[in-house]
Amino acid sequence: MPELPEVETVRRGLEPVLVGQALKRIIVRRKNLRFPLPNDLGQRLTGKTINQLDRRGKYLLMHIDGGDVLIAHLGMSGSFCIYPDASQPPKKHDHVIFITKTGTTVHYHDPRRFGFMLLTTNQELDDFPMLAAMGPEPVMPSLTGSQLMDRLGSRQTSIKAALLDQKVIAGIGNIYACEAMFKAGISPNRKAASIRGGRAEKLAIAIEDVLMTAIEAGGSSLKDHKQPNGELGYFQHTFKVYDQEGEICSSCQKNTIQRIVQNGRSTFYCSACQR
Repeated sequence: MPELPEVETVRRGLEPVLVGQALKRIIVRRKNLRFPLPNDLGQRLTGKTINQLDRRGKYLLMHIDGGDVLIAHLGMSGSFCIYPDASQPPKKHDHVIFITKTGTTVHYHDPRRFGFMLLTTNQELDDFPMLAAMGPEPVMPSLTGSQLMDRLGSRQTSIKAALLDQKVIAGIGNIYACEAMFKAGISPNRKAASIRGGRAEKLAIAIEDVLMTAIEAGGSSLKDHKQPNGELGYFQHTFKVYDQEGEICSSCQKNTIQRIVQNGRSTFYCSACQR
């Protein structure tokens, strides 16, 4: 599933071609993705201008003139692709098409249909069920060690499980939790409540550094992620531990990367470097 860097990469790719543009037409090619698409999607957005494109955790937020907000989630295989005009015929899994008055066209493509698009308003956005309980952003603004300690509190779950909990911190998924814990030298088996003081500060810095590096690399393209211009991300070529089971650790040059399963998810780490 796309994590914060992939979604931020998509946001940055779409922003120059959509923000400030009026929507001439919206073509909805099926009634539902993960959830039913809003019946009035085209009616509410056609002719309106996109004022702002934000991100909250793993969600894209398209702010529309008049106060509507389109919330989009990429699910497992969702992607947006930009075309200079409306002449590009839709592919089989292009489910929603946005056409601006200047002719620029954006196709939402989602073979597995785990993504979704929902409508709310600026006034109701903070109380929207999927966003209301979400934790703070780990980048832009930066997450501090003290903030991280406050969010972890007295949790007795593993630090890995806590990092994946969107109520603790927004946007972190399996890839970047593994990479950040490695960079901070913290074992995924540690209890979240034990991450205090210097450890918390080190982990907060590692989280930001890993996420920002991934954003600049265009995210990680393992299966479906593509940038809106069609290019792949390339952060996967710099993984230190994720999906590196059996490889020699790049830090200690002695131990091999191990894989364990935590809460049904694979965790990759170096038992010598992470304590």
